[in-house]
Amino acid sequence: MKLNVKALALTSGIMWGLTVFVATLWLIVGGYSGHFIRLLDHFYFGYRFSVLGAFIGLLWGFVDGLICGAIFGWLYNKLAV
Repeated sequence: MKLNVKALALTSGIMWGLTVFVATLWLIVGGYSGHFIRLLDHFYFGYRFSVLGAFIGLLWGFVDGLICGAIFGWLYNKLAV
């Protein structure tokens, strides 16, 4: 059985982008200092622990998830014989 690489890539991108977005906003609203999630600014250019940063994280998370999902799907299809 082969995976649909495009569908997996899009699903991964949407899910990871939304995860970064929701986690950032949830932690801001909850009053958390954001120490752990602030580490994303080392990987996502322009990301900050703020509302604007949540939107930037959404975009970077989508791109990151899209690429990782595509690589995973492609590799899975190559290895699943």
